[in-house]
Amino acid sequence: MAYGFIEGCVDSHASALAACRGGADRLELCANLSIGGTTPSLGLFQQVRRDCSLPVNVLIRPRFGDFLYSAAEVEEMEDGIRRFRDLGADGVVLGALTRSGTLDGAVMARLVSAAGGMAVTLHRAFDMTRDPAEALEEAAALGCRTILTSGQEKDALAGAETLGALRAQAAGRIAIMAGCGVRKENIRDIHARTGVHIFHTSGRRGPVDSGMVYRKATVSMGLPSLPEYELWRTDEAEFRACAETVHGLEPLPQA
Repeated sequence: MAYGFIEGCVDSHASALAACRGGADRLELCANLSIGGTTPSLGLFQQVRRDCSLPVNVLIRPRFGDFLYSAAEVEEMEDGIRRFRDLGADGVVLGALTRSGTLDGAVMARLVSAAGGMAVTLHRAFDMTRDPAEALEEAAALGCRTILTSGQEKDALAGAETLGALRAQAAGRIAIMAGCGVRKENIRDIHARTGVHIFHTSGRRGPVDSGMVYRKATVSMGLPSLPEYELWRTDEAEFRACAETVHGLEPLPQA
């Protein structure tokens, strides 16, 4: 396996195929990336599994917003994990926090148990924790294989110092995957500053104009801040450029 590894974050069949063609090593499948991602439909998963040969990890997030979940939401997540497991998902991407900003160990244990033998990634709920070093140890003890993180900053480049510290702390026990704001222009810089060689990106370049001809200007079906007739999708060429950069990385010299 190549040293560098890249996961495509996709929320549609079209984006999944673009990332596959562009050189992704794995997909994280979700819905509604414009609001941070939520759990995709079973139908979308089945389409992507049918048409793309890559491993597929599924985001388990029942709603937009914080990661403090009610009992009903935890039940919903457990059920979703089992359903995706039965349909052949390779892994799940999840996270839950306490109101005080720590990982919710009890909820996390339930979700990891529901995953069975699937790989578990702790998503960017990690970036909202009070103490990242403590959260890393808890995630490793729970059996998570990967932490997706921006280093608790607005993007992975801004969080480079923390990403490097987390990678050193992990010491191979759990993988650190850099995500948020990862682009072809900054991958080498992030790697040089952190040693992280696992990356997560949507590979989007800009909005795609809707195919609608008739457009109702007086009605909005979503958040007022989101244009009604713009679609965000993975761009194959953009993703390929990211993948080629990641796959061209070489281990840094030992200090």
